[in-house]
Amino acid sequence: MFDWVIIGAGVSGALIAQRLSAYPLKLLIIEKENDVACGATKANSALIHAGYDAPFDSLRGRLNAEGNAMYDDLAELLKFPFKRIGSLVLGVGAEDYTALTKLYENGLKLNIPGLKILDQSRIHQMEPNIDPSFEYALYAPTAGITEPWEVAIAACEYAMDQGAKLLLNTEVTEIVKIGEHFIINGAIETKGIINAAGVHADDIYRLIDGEISFAISPRRGEYFLLDKEAGGLVNHILFTCPTYKGKGTIIAPTAHGNIIIGPNSEKVEKDYVNTTFEGLHDVKQNALKMVPNCPLHLNIANFSGVRAEPSTGDFIIEESRIPGFINVAGIKSPGLSAAPAIAKMVESIVSDIHSRRGTALGPMIQTPISRRARLHFSELSEAEKIKAIAQDAKHAHIVCRCEQVTEAEIIDAIHRNAGARTLNGVKRRVRPGAGRCQGGFCGPKVVAILARELGIHRNEVEQERKGSFVLSGGVQDE
Repeated sequence: MFDWVIIGAGVSGALIAQRLSAYPLKLLIIEKENDVACGATKANSALIHAGYDAPFDSLRGRLNAEGNAMYDDLAELLKFPFKRIGSLVLGVGAEDYTALTKLYENGLKLNIPGLKILDQSRIHQMEPNIDPSFEYALYAPTAGITEPWEVAIAACEYAMDQGAKLLLNTEVTEIVKIGEHFIINGAIETKGIINAAGVHADDIYRLIDGEISFAISPRRGEYFLLDKEAGGLVNHILFTCPTYKGKGTIIAPTAHGNIIIGPNSEKVEKDYVNTTFEGLHDVKQNALKMVPNCPLHLNIANFSGVRAEPSTGDFIIEESRIPGFINVAGIKSPGLSAAPAIAKMVESIVSDIHSRRGTALGPMIQTPISRRARLHFSELSEAEKIKAIAQDAKHAHIVCRCEQVTEAEIIDAIHRNAGARTLNGVKRRVRPGAGRCQGGFCGPKVVAILARELGIHRNEVEQERKGSFVLSGGVQDE
């Protein structure tokens, strides 16, 4: 029997698992996809918001402010990329100035450090490529960029290193409570459940409570990703003024030197992540209003993600009326920014439940030990590269020329806990296929490495979700 089952291996579920793995608990993470971070966590703006936007008296506001401040230590512990580059919300005219002032005042109530409203000359010094009509901006120096999928992957890996279990390709279709315990899918017994199922959190809760008090209405956001040649276009995260639909279009550097542009915001069905001409056109027009010379011809990928819009208007993080069942639902933006604080809050709820049961959560198992960092061959000096090749000759085999990824890096990504099992899973972890050619040259090589390391035929290697086979028919092993 497990002490806790966490449903959903997105960034919230993963960080909850990582935090609880510090205690002597039997933990299981259940994920319906064939990898972690396959939902909203893999397809969003990848921003750590400073925290001035969500209302100061909301859970979203409080946890955004708290979560942002936790990222430096968390990045050091889990070894994922994180850079504080600051953000600018751009405005023109009296209406925008009023909106920026409200954001500024809200941020002060949340104790967001360093907020300033800058004048026209200052913002154009900071961002020479923005449209000259912008008159002012709200500057937030603590905003940052990261790789959200790597945060989740690192957290799951860390939790598994501490003894947690991960069960992939498992959709939760039945939850029954018998006495003080839960039975999931007729086979998995646990003392408690943490529901972190993203856009399906209401569906999961409905399995145990027919009188559910909230609903999730997904909203899709579509994006452009520009080649690294566009690097330097902007120095900070640029926002337009927010509207009722969200924070508006952003233009921002990514953690690896690309430029990301988006999103829009449209109501869709759950898991509907198609991109559309109309949606991308809107994103494009909004981007050109901010940066008229935005080089959209350097686009190398378009994608979309679906975020969980709760009927309550705020995060839902609480023990439900079913004792031992915790909902972590409606985690829309700034969910990534708030995720470390969400995990801390859930830890407190779990502790309270254990105290009520008379089974204290107990002391932490050990002083936290940092996750083993990935070796990024492309970032090494020549001397370091020679040393790495001497230690593992497979570093001499460059698989992805665009991103300078070696065979040794790919093998390591496959064999870690929570390791890659798909072509996109390898891409998310160590970036083959993330460059200009988008896997056109390295893709077949990665497929061959996956097949060899997993002991499967190349026809069985999947692109992403279950059944998305890269190859079909007539393929022979070398």
